[in-house]
Amino acid sequence: MKAIPTATDRGGLRPFEGIRVLDLTHVVAGPFCTYQLALLGADTIKVEEPGVGDMVREDGTDPALNRRGMGTIFLTQNANKRCIALDIKQQAGRDVLLALADRADILVENYRTGALEARGLGYDALAARNPRLIYCSMTAFGQRGPKSSHNAYDQVVQANSGIMFATGTAETAPIKVGAPAIDYSSGMAAAFAIASALFQRERTGIGQRIDCAMLDVALMLMGFYVTGFLHNGVKPRARGNQLAHAASSAYPTRDGLLMLAAYSPRQSQRLWTALDRPDLAKLSALHLQESHRDELAAALSEVLLTKTADEWEQWMNERGIPAARVRSLEEALQLPQIDHRGVLHQFEGVSDIGSPLTVPMAPFLFQHGGPRADTPPRVLGADTDAVLAELGYSEAAIRELHAARVVKGAP
Repeated sequence: MKAIPTATDRGGLRPFEGIRVLDLTHVVAGPFCTYQLALLGADTIKVEEPGVGDMVREDGTDPALNRRGMGTIFLTQNANKRCIALDIKQQAGRDVLLALADRADILVENYRTGALEARGLGYDALAARNPRLIYCSMTAFGQRGPKSSHNAYDQVVQANSGIMFATGTAETAPIKVGAPAIDYSSGMAAAFAIASALFQRERTGIGQRIDCAMLDVALMLMGFYVTGFLHNGVKPRARGNQLAHAASSAYPTRDGLLMLAAYSPRQSQRLWTALDRPDLAKLSALHLQESHRDELAAALSEVLLTKTADEWEQWMNERGIPAARVRSLEEALQLPQIDHRGVLHQFEGVSDIGSPLTVPMAPFLFQHGGPRADTPPRVLGADTDAVLAELGYSEAAIRELHAARVVKGAP
């Protein structure tokens, strides 16, 4: 596995260059949202509490980095950001934040509902000073409703949303989805909302209040389940690897699992024709695939044991039939396709980490001026003094803020 140059490395003006983002988020969903904006050129200032910082600075796979406040979970979605340590519980800290917000295009926060309003830092207060500000709040359940005051993380939203009952098998469900899918999907949803608001502002000249709820995102991820249930009451089933259509399921091979996705009638017919089963090729309409599932699954279970998963993967794809050997993360990262996509970036010789660092970027490419990782994640407070100087604070004023513990610089 290696990170290689792509078309996005050719330069050109990125979409959000000249846009300033205030990042008042922590953990995963919020920082991933602002990370996507930063990759596309936004000047992103991450605001953290002095002496505390984003809690995931102390979480990840490397205990030594956790102790240094540079845990791998933090490192994953905080490149391209400047980091300041600012105590907004103190009035002097709030004054700094207000000065930053006056000059910002976007503010993203994932505090408990009402927490920033209580400190005079809510949307109404900031928009009165800066009407062009786009203010995005990311919470578990949104800004209104009976659960709006409840805190939650990805797994609690999964539990609330019903998605766990669709995960696993009939014997094992409900099961949490392995990856923090709601966190990352919420980050992408909020980034899309912000981009839309920026486009809207070009036409209206007015900022926007965005209310992004992780529960809403979870429902979007179950879109056709929701529609089906509300239409006729049919609940999603936890089917594990055995889905409604036999040719869109996983099967043992001679040495591992193979996932098939011959879903469309044309692909199903192509599969059975290639396997020399014209009798089963006649059952390729979607309703026939469902009503004859057991028969089709039995035939696949038998034939797929005759080759290895790699052999079947190659054989299927050569015939236009979607299929893949079920891979671990380690195996997936060794796929040559990953290198060609340029979705990973490696920072060399990162002084704050002591070794090279490879992070995922954005899940898309531009022909020019696309997502690019420029600077590695920063230690807590690394850019505090520089940002204060940009706001017009004198060296003496900055020293006073340090002395009062309103701000903190890098160790």
